[in-house]
Order: sequence, then structure tokens, then C-alpha cells
Amino acid sequence: MSPAAPHQEAPSATELVLRAPAAADRSRVRDLIVATRVFRPAEVAIALEVFDGAVAAPGKDYRAVGAYGDGLLVGWAAFGPTPGTLATWDLYWIAVDPAMHRLGVGHRLMAACEQTITAEGGRLVVVETSSRADYAPTRAFYRRLGYQARAVIPAYYAPGDDLIVFTRYFSPSAGG
Repeated sequence: MSPAAPHQEAPSATELVLRAPAAADRSRVRDLIVATRVFRPAEVAIALEVFDGAVAAPGKDYRAVGAYGDGLLVGWAAFGPTPGTLATWDLYWIAVDPAMHRLGVGHRLMAACEQTITAEGGRLVVVETSSRADYAPTRAFYRRLGYQARAVIPAYYAPGDDLIVFTRYFSPSAGG
């Protein structure tokens, strides 16, 4: 799947427009998630539930940001405050069109999430991911952004598929 016609170049991260996604983007979100080839069918369904919640009631449980290149959604992230905590937030989902990998889309999405989180007084971001080999680039991505692996729960997702919990602390914005 490619966001641009074969004769066109993919938009660069600097040409991206970041904004809240709309309900009309749901099928594109599904396409992005499936195209990554790392999510199980049940996980695709969960991602769409999170997307639906973020679009139907932004900020209630979830928030979402989309990255658009030439008007096409090429990446999205969902995040929100963690219930029962003091200023801890979860990154629930991030997916980028594989044709846009290594072009800065994920970095821009994460920066937008982190900016919102700190502006609203967030001090800690928690990210859960898999230990599977196909997630190695994802884990490297989080490490490049300053996240540290803090916990491992063996066989969490499935036998041989551990949960790895990454965290990053922030100083909340003044007045947040």
C-alpha cells in the first residue's frame, strides 16, 4: 500500500499536516494497521475501537492525531491519560504507512502526542509493545526517542511474545 501514485514521491515529514482524524478516516486507519503486518486481527479490531472512541468523544478516554500527506492519512497515534494515576499517560497506538517509514512521520506524531501530554500536565508516558522479532524496529524507535524499557512480562501476548513496557518522564508545562 502506498500513499502516493508510483510516479509521485511520498510527502516528506515537513510537508505533513498534523490534525485530529475524522470518522471518515476509519477505513484508512484500518488499512494502515493491516499494512504494518505486525498486528493480529483482534488487535486491529481493538485499534479501531480506540480510533472510534477518540473520534466520537475527543479527550474523553482517548485523543488521536493524524499525519496527512497530500490530504491522505499516512499515520496516526492514539493516547490518553491513564485512569487512576497522577499525570501518567498511555500511548495506546501508533501506526505509519510502511511506505512512509524512516521519513520522520512517527517522530512527528510522537512529538505531537508529547506536546499535548506535557501541556496538560503529563509527567510520565507509558508505552507497551511486543518482544517479537518483527517489533525490533518499533522498540528501536522508542529508544531513539528517549524511552527506556522498564519491565518485561514473559509470554504476555502469547507464548514467546513478551510484553515490554517503555516509559519516558517529562517536566509538565507551567500551568498544565
